Amino acid sequence: MIFFFSCTGNSRWMAELVAKQTDDRLMDMTVLLKGECRFRLAEDESVGFIFPIHGWRVPKLVLEFMDRLVLEPHDAGCLKRHSSFCLVTAGDSIGEAMERFSARLKLVQAGTMLSLEMVGSVIMPESYVGLPGMDVDKPKKEQQKIATAAERILAFCEVLHIRKQNQPAMDFEKTFLVKGPIPKFFSNIVGGFFERYLITDRYFKVDEAKCVHCGICKRVCPVENVQSGCDEATRWLHNGRCLTCFACYHHCPKRAIEYGRRTRTKGQYYFKKHKIDI
Repeated sequence: MIFFFSCTGNSRWMAELVAKQTDDRLMDMTVLLKGECRFRLAEDESVGFIFPIHGWRVPKLVLEFMDRLVLEPHDAGCLKRHSSFCLVTAGDSIGEAMERFSARLKLVQAGTMLSLEMVGSVIMPESYVGLPGMDVDKPKKEQQKIATAAERILAFCEVLHIRKQNQPAMDFEKTFLVKGPIPKFFSNIVGGFFERYLITDRYFKVDEAKCVHCGICKRVCPVENVQSGCDEATRWLHNGRCLTCFACYHHCPKRAIEYGRRTRTKGQYYFKKHKIDI
């Protein structure tokens, strides 16, 4: 079983690729949060988590899902542990995001069933455009990143298969992590600033002269924070759940959505499967 969360499609593509290699079932966290997040694990079933890193930290939506997640054994009296893994996407480094995830995983309502055996991060095309100097990658660099990511994901799956057989102890430093320089500083200090001041929907606006009210921004928003449709103006609901993932901005076919003045000259990106065939 693989639980995944994706905004611009990078993590969804990775989750589909991993599921294909491991023959696991896929579960979308954004859909699951609309219902009861309770699951019964099959015998010897592993549990995977795949999602993007936001500001060197685990996204708020993923934390919300983990708070509600309940995993039950296939047999009420079974105390056997199930292996788990976590694979994340990022534009660059992830800091100590994985340590934060590991600590949160221990609070999931699964008793002592879960054993985190493998972790990794994969660099994917850049999609964060909320700060000066930060923009999407050029097409050639996108292609290079995706091709390299595919190789890394397949290598991760190969090692994951081996570890499932041997159940070794996990070592953060010897896995597929790109933590970057001074990881504690970025996850704690910079990440805290990012969450407090930069994760906000207050700067999103729409150019009504360009907007065709197609509703795509509403459909792609993972936290149902955008209202749009044929007979209504596009607006943000300010529901307190915005992730500043820029899915609405990147998917707008008319470039009608901007984030203050920060995105005026910047590009758009969302993953398309035809970019690479594995």
